[in-house]
Amino acid sequence: MRLIHLPTFWTIFLDILAWGIIQTMVGWLGMHLPKALIQPSRFLFQTFVWEKDGRIYQALFMVKSWKGNLPYGGSLFQSRFTMRTLGEVSVNHIDRWILETCRSELTHWLAILPAVLFFFWNETWVGWVMVIYALIFNLPLIVVQRYNRPRLRKMLKVLDCQKQTAYHRFDKN
Repeated sequence: MRLIHLPTFWTIFLDILAWGIIQTMVGWLGMHLPKALIQPSRFLFQTFVWEKDGRIYQALFMVKSWKGNLPYGGSLFQSRFTMRTLGEVSVNHIDRWILETCRSELTHWLAILPAVLFFFWNETWVGWVMVIYALIFNLPLIVVQRYNRPRLRKMLKVLDCQKQTAYHRFDKN
């Protein structure tokens, strides 16, 4: 499907430049996604039965052992919200955290899609290398979001129950 034929040097240069532009633009886009697209209730962000509340990712990939070493790209775009540590334990903060896991997951899914463009100016085998690169770079970050979100939802339920219990105790007095 190669449509553009360039000398090897310029092909490599274009590959590097294209990935730099793509990753930056998708990251910027991700930080500006409308909240309607990243609502935790949307199908993409649901925890499926086979995920076993995220435990499948620990069982298959030992996600707890490496997730802390992954970069946090939101800081590149002046995000005031950090996903490095949980921080405040409140309903509002955990709601926001869950929303940010959705934003991050969708952003990384979107970052994989442009890999097909590399077939236009690369040999087919190099195009496949670019697809594999996109998967290797983005899937671990998607896995972390899918691992964390069910745990955060459980934490939110506990906080909600505590809030309800405290409210009823206060209400009775």
